[in-house]
Amino acid sequence: MSKTLKIHPNDTVAVALEPLAKGTVIEAFALTLGDEIPQGHKFAIKDIAEGETVIKYGAVIGIAKEPIAAGRHVHTHNLKTALGGIVDYNFAGDSAVAANDATPAPTILAYERVDGQIGIRNDLWIIPLVGCINGLAQNIARQIEREGFLPEDARVQVLSHPYGCSQLGDDLANTRAILQNYALHPNAGGVLILGLGCENNTRAAFQETLHPADPRRVRFLTSQEANDEQAEAVAACRELAAVMKEDQRTPVSASRLRIGLKCGGSDGFSGITANPLLGAFSDWLCGVGGTTVLTEVPEMFGAEQLLMARAENHDVFDKTVALINEFKQYYIANNQPIYENPSPGNKAGGISTLEEKSLGCTQKAGQSTVRDVLKYTDRLHTPGLNLLSAPGNDGVAVTALAATGCHIVLFTTGRGTPLGGVVPTIKVATNTTLATHKPHWIDFNAGPIATGESSVAGLRDSFIRTVLDVASGKPARNEVNGIGEIVLFKTGVTL
Repeated sequence: MSKTLKIHPNDTVAVALEPLAKGTVIEAFALTLGDEIPQGHKFAIKDIAEGETVIKYGAVIGIAKEPIAAGRHVHTHNLKTALGGIVDYNFAGDSAVAANDATPAPTILAYERVDGQIGIRNDLWIIPLVGCINGLAQNIARQIEREGFLPEDARVQVLSHPYGCSQLGDDLANTRAILQNYALHPNAGGVLILGLGCENNTRAAFQETLHPADPRRVRFLTSQEANDEQAEAVAACRELAAVMKEDQRTPVSASRLRIGLKCGGSDGFSGITANPLLGAFSDWLCGVGGTTVLTEVPEMFGAEQLLMARAENHDVFDKTVALINEFKQYYIANNQPIYENPSPGNKAGGISTLEEKSLGCTQKAGQSTVRDVLKYTDRLHTPGLNLLSAPGNDGVAVTALAATGCHIVLFTTGRGTPLGGVVPTIKVATNTTLATHKPHWIDFNAGPIATGESSVAGLRDSFIRTVLDVASGKPARNEVNGIGEIVLFKTGVTL
């Protein structure tokens, strides 16, 4: 079994698949290691001059800050980003849209909604309009759990957040829009919108623009107007539960699934194992008529032109350019460096520069044509691969993906995290060490790809089965662990 991996024929570095001691002879490259190389980290496979570009994934991941001899560790101490500021991009022409897979999409068991959507869960969601009543919402949820009147397969979840008041302009509008998107999410069989009564995010404004397709599934309560707000809230939830009890899972095509793509706590294996596996899944689902969504815009920097080259048409290309440049302007407007990434955990795992991180991150999108680009508060309407404006922060990105209407988020990780959204959040380990150490966090192990025990193609079908099982009702690990939360993206002032 090989101890090292050269990803692309043009690469000037290779990756250590296990910790390698200084002095280890690497016969594949006819060199002796001049440094200890941690697992997932890179070493030079040829002499690299100061100022020369370093190649991984067949693309530039940075510039050597000093001469690097073959066999030496390549990392933040001797490698810097090659990225600059705002870039001019050129449209290369319409991208051919791949034909749908000739094989019919498999069947899952899901809930049909009156607006033509499907839900893969039938949960009761309590959505506070303002953070002041998070505690009240939790008390209501605990009473519902004690009384046990929900359908057997339903859970009650509180979508706690700290906002909804002391916000202005676009910042307040974004909070309201994201919460409205959750109120309309097909995974919710019933929704209680819980207000306080004096917040900026008023019930009147929220209700005026909500427009639920099935009003039976939504209730409103303003706490300051109620005599006993908890009792009245529980009574409203009983009414919702009566509606939810009419719902039954029925066979539907998996082509109706909408799946978010996310990575967090990435390491040097992310772009080798789990992210390419998600890319293969995305290509499969888009091929049978389904929908996937890639976000984490700052983690597209350095690989954005690969996505732009796959834009379906000039309009999608222009929207992709705007997606990238508007996020760069966000950094500039706040006097922050555009390329202040990767994180300390990423670096410890072997990722040295943002372009290296991005080249691995964007592999989650496979090779499919980019069909549409969404703003932060937009909802999905185009099948196929979509791009979504949101930062790389794990909680914010998972929240944004679910708010578009994604039924599930696929989340790859090399270092591990228990985080989960209020939709099933399937964790995919990039390495077997993590999967073995944290089996209570991890739903699927992509580690055998790194060791050569399997391949992306070899694991794809079993991974598809894992996702479809969750879609049909099997709980993901975050659901088993009772972890489900939302994190809103706040950009404005606080009064």
